[in-house]
Amino acid sequence: MSGERKTESSDIILERVTKLHSKLIDLSLDRTWRLLAALGHPERALPPTFHIAGTNGKGSTSAYLRSCLEAGGYGVHSYTSPHLVRFHERIRLAGRPKSAPIDEAELAALLDECERVNDGKPITFFEITTCMAFLAFARHKADALILEVGMGGKLDTTNVIDHPAVTVITPVDLDHQQFLGNTIDLIAREKAGILKRGVPAVIGPQTDEGRAAIEEEAARIGAPLLIWGQDFSAHEEQGHLVYQDEHGLLDLPLPRLPGRHQIDNAGVAICALRQAQMLPLGEDSIARGLREAEWPARLQRLTRGPLVAALPPHAELWLDGGHNPSAGRVVAHAMADFTQSNPKPLIMIVGMKETKDASGFLAPFDGLVSHVETVAIPDDPACLPPETLVEAARNVGLDASPAPSIEEALQRGLARTGGEAPRVLICGSLYLAGAVLKDNG
Repeated sequence: MSGERKTESSDIILERVTKLHSKLIDLSLDRTWRLLAALGHPERALPPTFHIAGTNGKGSTSAYLRSCLEAGGYGVHSYTSPHLVRFHERIRLAGRPKSAPIDEAELAALLDECERVNDGKPITFFEITTCMAFLAFARHKADALILEVGMGGKLDTTNVIDHPAVTVITPVDLDHQQFLGNTIDLIAREKAGILKRGVPAVIGPQTDEGRAAIEEEAARIGAPLLIWGQDFSAHEEQGHLVYQDEHGLLDLPLPRLPGRHQIDNAGVAICALRQAQMLPLGEDSIARGLREAEWPARLQRLTRGPLVAALPPHAELWLDGGHNPSAGRVVAHAMADFTQSNPKPLIMIVGMKETKDASGFLAPFDGLVSHVETVAIPDDPACLPPETLVEAARNVGLDASPAPSIEEALQRGLARTGGEAPRVLICGSLYLAGAVLKDNG
């Protein structure tokens, strides 16, 4: 029709809204509240919400929650960040039997609407896109929303939900110190900012320092806590996941996602599900959800694509986006377990952001890895130079050298194994993982 406004592609609008604020990150809720009010407060029209903060494990816990709820027949929205390949991944809209990423036409239209309503006022990329996600969620019927915090908690853009069904804090460790503080105590208090009076809060495994900070904040607010190892637990026993809380014991299959830390993440998700009384789930649904959960770039074994094709028979290619010391520890434990059950030389290909503690991430791999090849993250000027990563690796006792590309790093790593089929781990950044998935399926 003549005169009708034509909506631009989401990529064009997303690029433009990155320029609405001079800083990429500026933790505050004022701009979010302003835009939400102008949009008619969509955050007040959301389904029962699981609000999840933490340093590591948020994404996997979200994946278990979504998978179990969908196995029980519920329609589930979810919001996670960052994305791996396309922005659309961040916003999944409820469907049956499963949710799906928002489609391009709706994403572009919603972005266009939010940009027009914002009217050029200062707002960060995460703030405006989160408001847009709330608008999408409010306009689509669902039984539940899984809402992952972007950074921290207290001042995170997602922390505008007055009364979630359940809050969750996964393990807290050092990360984003320039924004959240330099100690686990300070970071845990920021994460605890999502706790709400009277709302059950499920607390995953924590250091003593982190748990004490969360307990203190919860007591001040009046949030009832369910604490890992105290009110609930999960462990592996004879090839099963055994979960226990005050309501009894569940004998469940092991999670589909590999790594011993996934027992913890699954246990946290199960506890959160059992607190959401408005969404009852049977044991069969929880079991099916654990078996079917998917979460790319978290100890994901790649089985196709050019990188896999370049490997010799019986070699393995693994991908993980963890990027802080705590993530380094759990991934190293997983690699040690793999080595014990199926010995192979381990070659690491590592790329990291310049804000990350590279030595802290790499230190747990000492004694496990044959060689480290370091690379730049493709198209990312804010990554650590490969030469800097080499120095960080050598500082913690690892043999390392720089490579000009992921493909070249793989070939150099293979050449060092003397013809033996290796286990290759590409790791250090979700952005690096996204580049690998984009090019290699």
